[in-house]
Amino acid sequence: MSEHEQTAPSQDENQIMAERRQKLKQLREQGIAFPNDFRRSHFAQPLQQAHGAKEKDSLAAEHIEVAVAGRMMLKRVMGKASFATLQDSSGRIQAYLNNDSIGVANHEAFKHWDLGDIIAIRGTLFKTKTGELSVHASEIRLLAKNLRPLPEKFHGMTDQEQKYRQRYADLIMSEESRATFIKRSRIVQTIRDVMVGEDYLEVETPMMHPIPGGATAKPFVTHHNALDMPLYLRVAPELYLKRLVVGGLERVFEINRNFRNEGMSTRHNPEFTMIEFYEAYSDYQRMMEMTELIIRRCALAACGSTTIYYNGQEVDLGKPFDRFTIVGAIKHYNPQYSDAQLADASWVSSEIQRLGGKLPPAPGLGSLQLALFEECAESQLWQPTFIVDYPVEVSPLARGSDADPSITERFELFIVGREHANGYSELNDPEDQAARFQAQVAQKDAGDDEAMHYDADYIRAMEYGLPPTGGCGIGIDRLVMLLTDAPSIRDVILFPQMRME
Repeated sequence: MSEHEQTAPSQDENQIMAERRQKLKQLREQGIAFPNDFRRSHFAQPLQQAHGAKEKDSLAAEHIEVAVAGRMMLKRVMGKASFATLQDSSGRIQAYLNNDSIGVANHEAFKHWDLGDIIAIRGTLFKTKTGELSVHASEIRLLAKNLRPLPEKFHGMTDQEQKYRQRYADLIMSEESRATFIKRSRIVQTIRDVMVGEDYLEVETPMMHPIPGGATAKPFVTHHNALDMPLYLRVAPELYLKRLVVGGLERVFEINRNFRNEGMSTRHNPEFTMIEFYEAYSDYQRMMEMTELIIRRCALAACGSTTIYYNGQEVDLGKPFDRFTIVGAIKHYNPQYSDAQLADASWVSSEIQRLGGKLPPAPGLGSLQLALFEECAESQLWQPTFIVDYPVEVSPLARGSDADPSITERFELFIVGREHANGYSELNDPEDQAARFQAQVAQKDAGDDEAMHYDADYIRAMEYGLPPTGGCGIGIDRLVMLLTDAPSIRDVILFPQMRME
């Protein structure tokens, strides 16, 4: 593609592809069209870091030979000389080629290559007149022909849905998208490092369950043909991880994919990633300490600081996280409510409806207070805040408080008005757990699709003795959203679920 063609108005995509298929046909006729015998020696960004600041003459004196490869993103043809910019997974580097260095025939062939082609360059590092680090090519290779034109150079992919559907093209064109997913990988690795450093063992548990459990959620259902039985994609790994604690693996964690057959939003995708971890002889206080540790370490790894900005507002992850009870948070952000009103189930019900919320399926004052909290306080929890002491009726797996049997030793962490973590002192009384499962079954029979099933094998495991245990789950997708300032969960999932085109 000539310089003139790159600045002219876009041709019909089908015509461009037809022309490129013809070029590919010619390549096939000449020999191997997709060679795989080139091996690079260097990546772009490390070269820029190591040699970009050197003076022109000192760099020339070193005579550094390199072999680089990547996608051609820019191209300038100027008669007997040309420039090309290669992009690899680390960044970009420029190449210079002319008739003398690579031969007239090879240079003429290069002039017909297209933006988006995968090319390889061997040569020597040098500085151009403008001071840009470049590779003076002695050999060029076309490794893979681009048939479909890249999105327009200056505007890239402006359609957000197209970015999600064609993540491959988004990653080619957007340095910001690439940086987001590099950060995501760094965050996940940091989580692993923290857990291993705290003597936790990473394990893997089933993703297909005979009985869905570990969270109140509507599952996806599938069928195993050979066993002729229904299976459920897991909504959480919790009950399997606690079986392992029963078995003597006293500190376990799993970075897991979960599946919930629920609505989609900027904060919800039907499949998502969490870390869940369980520690014997600990409680929800220890789980809050672990949660703070994980999030701070991830912030440092991804952002270089525990002070970050989300949607233009500062978030301080370095100081101890705030703590409120549900009623305490309601009163903090709504001082007009009295203790008497918040203790009156009828009044709380009417206030939820006045605010446009839905009444909870679980009966009881505690669940009503939680629903009111979600309507009038949750969105205001911008700085990291633990909400503690959840009601029993909405916490079927959490240990009850010895001081108040109506609440549990449970917390949820909120940052920028969103839930990021859920943890508790685990219920380890098998008879109490069996009764709570029965209560969940009653709720399911009454029409609550998200209520839990009765898991008889988990009760059997508990009957062997589950030590006092703390457990926690942290949503990795939402954590990545927070640490990359992403407005939607789809921005931090490489291939989010979409409707069929």
